[in-house]
Amino acid sequence: MAYTAADVKNLRETTGAGMMDCKKALDETGDFQKAVDYLRAKGLAAAAKKQSRVAAEGMIAAVVKGKIAALVEVNCETDFVAKNDAFQAFATTAANVAVDANLSTVEQLLDAKAANGLTIKDNISELTIKIGEKIDVRRVEVMKLEGNGMIGSYVHSGKIGVLCRVESDKDVNGNEAFQTLVKDLCMQIAAANPQFLNASEIDETYKAKEAEIYAAQLKEQGKPEAMIPNIVKGKLAKLASEVCLYEQSFVKDPDTTIGKLIEATGKTTGASIKVTKFIKLNLGEGIEKKSENFAEEIAKLTGKN
Repeated sequence: MAYTAADVKNLRETTGAGMMDCKKALDETGDFQKAVDYLRAKGLAAAAKKQSRVAAEGMIAAVVKGKIAALVEVNCETDFVAKNDAFQAFATTAANVAVDANLSTVEQLLDAKAANGLTIKDNISELTIKIGEKIDVRRVEVMKLEGNGMIGSYVHSGKIGVLCRVESDKDVNGNEAFQTLVKDLCMQIAAANPQFLNASEIDETYKAKEAEIYAAQLKEQGKPEAMIPNIVKGKLAKLASEVCLYEQSFVKDPDTTIGKLIEATGKTTGASIKVTKFIKLNLGEGIEKKSENFAEEIAKLTGKN
């Protein structure tokens, strides 16, 4: 097949493959569409091999549409790819699909179709071919609202994603004070990392675990054994102010608590307001990243090890 530079360019744009690969595909197949299939087959095989790699970078995308919202964590191998426009667009697409189809599991999301007619799983394969890294939809969280209120969202630098459901006994969504409260609550959750809504939710297992950690820390600090139980008791008494959203100090005004902030906004809006649920995802949490010693790698390459 005689082909032109324009054919190579078109094939590159269609498949995302390199120039030499495109030329080889056209040489071997003699047909543009067959060249596309050739490169896709080659790329999909390569994509399958990449699935054994560790993907701990990426981004968290948040989408809120009325009374339903989703957080989706999409991972890749490097922070460089996480900043790629195509990768970020895919993450947002995945979150939109999760909301539109009300999908709460990764398996459901992977099988669902995006606007381009391909499943999310097939979109991952296509993106892997173009980008050259393992792409993985790792987690999806969906939140719903019944009745009055609002679901707020906040994503910090693509690394931290938050959803917060704030309910009220009347429709105050158009109220500026209420909107500001929802926004502030999302940022509070991202910054202060609460584990519970209020003190009544803290279970005894969690308290016991924290007590063990406190005791170990105090022993490491050299505190006298006889003093440790009383110090631990004091720390546990302050636990709620550290791990419960309502009891936490407001990051924008440490002199007030989140509970008081919610109460004050309720008075301003004339509504009874309460937070009923929040979700926070930290990018890559729980993934064991590969530790690399670059000095050792260089030594191996130069034969100086």
